[in-house]
Amino acid sequence: MSIETQVSEYYDKLLQRNAGEPEFHQAVAEVLDSLKIVLEKDPHYADYSLIQRLCEPERQLIFRVPWVDDEGQVQVNRGFRVQFNSALGPYKGGLRFHPSVNLGIVKFLGFEQIFKNSLTGLPIGGGKGGSDFDPKGKSDAEIMRFCQSFMTELYRHIGEYRDVPAGDIGVGGREIGFLFGQYRRLANQHESGVLTGKGLTWGGSLVRTEATGYGAVYFTKEMMAARGASLEGAKVIVSGSGNVAIYAIEKAQQMGATVIAFSDSSGWVHTPNGVDVEKLKDIKEVRRERVSAYADEVEGASYHTDGSIWDLPCDVALPCATQNELNGEHAATLADNGCKFVAEGANMPSTAEAIEVYRERGIHFGPGKAANAGGVATSALEMQQNASRDSWSFEYTDDRLQKIMSGIFKNVAKTAKEYGHEGDYVIGANIAGFKKVADAMLAQGVI
Repeated sequence: MSIETQVSEYYDKLLQRNAGEPEFHQAVAEVLDSLKIVLEKDPHYADYSLIQRLCEPERQLIFRVPWVDDEGQVQVNRGFRVQFNSALGPYKGGLRFHPSVNLGIVKFLGFEQIFKNSLTGLPIGGGKGGSDFDPKGKSDAEIMRFCQSFMTELYRHIGEYRDVPAGDIGVGGREIGFLFGQYRRLANQHESGVLTGKGLTWGGSLVRTEATGYGAVYFTKEMMAARGASLEGAKVIVSGSGNVAIYAIEKAQQMGATVIAFSDSSGWVHTPNGVDVEKLKDIKEVRRERVSAYADEVEGASYHTDGSIWDLPCDVALPCATQNELNGEHAATLADNGCKFVAEGANMPSTAEAIEVYRERGIHFGPGKAANAGGVATSALEMQQNASRDSWSFEYTDDRLQKIMSGIFKNVAKTAKEYGHEGDYVIGANIAGFKKVADAMLAQGVI
């Protein structure tokens, strides 16, 4: 039986076993497409049902999260934690609080996290979690009660040598604080390494807030340099206005680029003269308002609810909002308007059709599992500081982050070339991330 047939038959079975989970199907399909290349060259990676085991989580947790709102009414949400693969180290991956969260979303994120964590070169496995709870419009007291209820179940399944959650969409420093407080209360110990993204005064790491956005820009810098290009003078679009987007904007502009647009779920803002980052931080991090407020307060900025942020001519696009936000039509428009580089700050923001357009139209593309690995890399650095009861300077930690992102790019580029697909960073990232995990799984036996 050919490799193509084997992989196709396995994927068909995966679809049947995981019905109604399109994001998970999409993530697995992309990786399996790359792994056909590996299996042709290194067929031993098909031994002992390795691919099947890789695509099946080690553990999937689903639990009820009851909490009381400010009106005294009991609300019930659903919590998730998918502990996907621990061959390289304890499960590591964020918690997402958003109404869209379901098991399929968490599995797709956890599956991506396996390869992303592998690429960092650090000893961490892949996992992800969250809830369909929506923190928007909730009071601090309601968010605290929800987080305490969520952790009341989750705490028995995590630990610094077992599973180390962090933040994601809807989970920032406030939520991590409430979660950690409840963990400490239930576990009756101050185990700093059990969560990352903590406050700086109680075990957090400098650069963690900036890490995913900064890391995406560091990866973009390397990707552009490989083609003789630079961020200096480049026009950049950054979708989103959350933590990742804000710090991608900040770092891109520090490197000489002009960020000409950003967005949120309500619309997008055109900023032809660049972004006032401090004003954006005030609106989104302090006042927690929509991006329309930025256009109201900054001269030269305009707010739009029609069209798409991807319609604007640019040199570089950094999708930093959410999965599947950039489709094939958007990608074609970017190419028509002169965009040459796309790097993902979010998890799987480009659809499969968009990725095909990148390939066909010569857009150099950094997939999320490589380009946005800076966040989890710095989370692992936070774990190191917690383990040694140490605290590193911003400059030292940022330097470590830059070196990790540079190392990821070089590894991805080298692997793509080795397997006959030079410049295809999707194939390079999938294969490089896979081989490290696969070698560990084979060495540790059938478990």
